[in-house]
Amino acid sequence: MKTTLFMVLILSVLALACKKSNPGTDPVTPVDTGLPSAAKDGVAFINNGKSAIVTLYAPLKKSVSLIGDFNNWQGTAMKNTADGNTWWVQIDGLDPNTEYAYQFLVDGTLKVADPYCQKVLDPDNDSYIDSKTYPGLRAYPVGKTTGIVSVMQGNPPVYTWKNTTGFTRPAKDNLVVYELLVRDFTADHNYTSTLQKLDYLASLGINAIELMPVNEFEGNLSWGYNPSFYFAPDKYYGTKTALQNFIDECHGRGIAVILDMVLNHSFGQSPMVQLYFENGKPAANSPWFNVDATHPYNVGFDFNHEKAATKIFVKNVVKFWMQEYKIDGFRFDLSKGFTQKISTDDASFSAYDASRIAIWKEYNNYIKSIDPNNFYVILEHFADASEETVLAGEGMMLWNNLNYNVNEATMGWLGNSDFSWAFFAKHGFAKSENLVNFIESHDEERTMFKNIAYGNASGSYNVQDLGTALKREEMAAAFLFSVPGPKMIWQFEELGYDISIDFNGRTGNKPIHWEYADDPKRKALYNAYAAFIGLKKKNSIFSSPNASYNLSGAVKYIKLTDATNTVVVVGNFDVVAQAASVDLGTSGNWYEAGNSSPVNFGSSTYTKTLAPGEYHIFSKSALSN
Repeated sequence: MKTTLFMVLILSVLALACKKSNPGTDPVTPVDTGLPSAAKDGVAFINNGKSAIVTLYAPLKKSVSLIGDFNNWQGTAMKNTADGNTWWVQIDGLDPNTEYAYQFLVDGTLKVADPYCQKVLDPDNDSYIDSKTYPGLRAYPVGKTTGIVSVMQGNPPVYTWKNTTGFTRPAKDNLVVYELLVRDFTADHNYTSTLQKLDYLASLGINAIELMPVNEFEGNLSWGYNPSFYFAPDKYYGTKTALQNFIDECHGRGIAVILDMVLNHSFGQSPMVQLYFENGKPAANSPWFNVDATHPYNVGFDFNHEKAATKIFVKNVVKFWMQEYKIDGFRFDLSKGFTQKISTDDASFSAYDASRIAIWKEYNNYIKSIDPNNFYVILEHFADASEETVLAGEGMMLWNNLNYNVNEATMGWLGNSDFSWAFFAKHGFAKSENLVNFIESHDEERTMFKNIAYGNASGSYNVQDLGTALKREEMAAAFLFSVPGPKMIWQFEELGYDISIDFNGRTGNKPIHWEYADDPKRKALYNAYAAFIGLKKKNSIFSSPNASYNLSGAVKYIKLTDATNTVVVVGNFDVVAQAASVDLGTSGNWYEAGNSSPVNFGSSTYTKTLAPGEYHIFSKSALSN
């Protein structure tokens, strides 16, 4: 009897030992003696990088093991805090200069990477990243594990910032943003090659660059709106230090950097999605996600921004990028989706939503608490004006899409060409600085494509002619930059990029035509953009709240006044000559932008028959340029 009992005990100990060493079974959870004070979400290094405290927020799980290079992928059981929410373990004996790959093994079956890691290794996509873009990328631990793995290092390369002082963010009202997709901007699709084009952008006069999403997304060839890891820059564009250097160099040239941040949803590679997932969608007990999306425009898996865990995660994400990368603003994708109200169409989705307002006020106030110095919070909201007015009153900036109406005007089809929605007062805003106007964004059809494909014509005047279409783009830009408030242009808009958004699929790679800059007709458009941007930045009247306008007919005009000057912009968007009659307010000498010699108007009313596509910018006092 004693022998039998002894053998049973021996077999039990052996079975337990096997269970601990086998990643395919549940380990025994060690007794938790309290989360160390140095711990944080993800990895916290101590002892000069020779030890790491690794944590995972995973309520309701039965067991979690840490597997990785440091234990030959055999698993080290993690402790569970008293509330059952957080798992942690300390790993010792690390080389601070070595990168260690690791994952979490959850409930003996699920392997996931660390949601807070700053680098991942992808067995399916890393092989397509060239060494010029990401030098020295370590190999995936083939044969050791499967799926995406996290990487940690106690003593990683540290970037030394050069332009931390001396850079002042442009005033919101004077902001000219250049939206840029690294993938389609240069052939090398990386930060280094993009950096080489800063002279081009600085000469254009823009004072902010908005990078489309650069945190890890699914695959390599993407717009970035399918995010999976929020603290790791996607390696397809370069290293962490290359991104930091890009931002630093922009600051050195007086250019702010805004990141497009996608926190409405996440995709299937996300460990947070995988941790609580069943029947093809997030489980009901997910700390972060809704089982089903609450609105009709969702893609991926919908965050629930009323859940405490989601709010903590979002705040950690924005704080990390603000501090680690010294960025100057966020453009939040699909900000209208931060709602728990159920909607099935755009009307109900866009309706005033007090809970959504409360969520955005909380996030905005948190961002202000980290950086109150003119940090830009830009929302792709497109909700009811009554809601956007509240958000604008809190200092947030709202995207304003003018694409359809302006493009109707440039094509010469006038019935729906009124773009007076560009004026902040039409939205009920108190300040022009809260409305970010644009003619093109990543989401819109390129206006030059439609000009050439569908432009109107009369006699020998044909909008589908390249030169004519470019001149009409110039006229539209004259009006855009005359409207008070911040502006955004899409990459190569200033060169009349005319490849359809649907070429190679909507989000597919697009041809990169830097040779456009050598075409005199296209370069003339670039020069006009640069001139208009210069006028906006150097003359305060283009921020004046005192505006009158008529933008509904063939001849359109904008009139701005302040205490010292008056500016009138007038243009004929028809394809035939049209008579203009605009109240100048006073007769006498006026100046045309770009011409130092005055012109004398004998009447306070400007009357002239304008040729199709003809436009003028007049000012009572000469403008700085």
